[in-house]
Amino acid sequence: MTKSTEKRKTKGTASTIDVHVGKRLQVRRSLLGWSQEKLGAAIGLTFQQIQKYEKGMNRISAGRLLEFSRILTVPVQYFYDNLEGSNANKAQGLSDNEQEAFAGNDVMQEKETIDLIRVYYSIDDPELRKDAVKFMKSIAKAGQK
Repeated sequence: MTKSTEKRKTKGTASTIDVHVGKRLQVRRSLLGWSQEKLGAAIGLTFQQIQKYEKGMNRISAGRLLEFSRILTVPVQYFYDNLEGSNANKAQGLSDNEQEAFAGNDVMQEKETIDLIRVYYSIDDPELRKDAVKFMKSIAKAGQK
């Protein structure tokens, strides 16, 4: 095989694990209401570097992942949760039985879900939060008829 016909690794191709870890970083940052700039400043990076991590373009080292876990107050395992093909792909719900994760896209990573959770937790009064849940359930029930 000559040099011109050798297979080369394409630069810029993210692995599925790097993309998954980056997406989990983005979800947690968003849930906390932090900008990429704020997270970058907290860890000593530029927002461009945070963007590259979140897109999976740059791999996050073990040491950096530990820093992110501490700053974002989640265990390191959080970044690997729901990784396809692992036991972490089982839903961690309230059921006594093992459950499969949602099919298709992970709804917990959707912007709409993150916005809803952020608004919910911005309600200081626990009784008002309960009322909000009751209201959402009544809307869902009415939509199923």
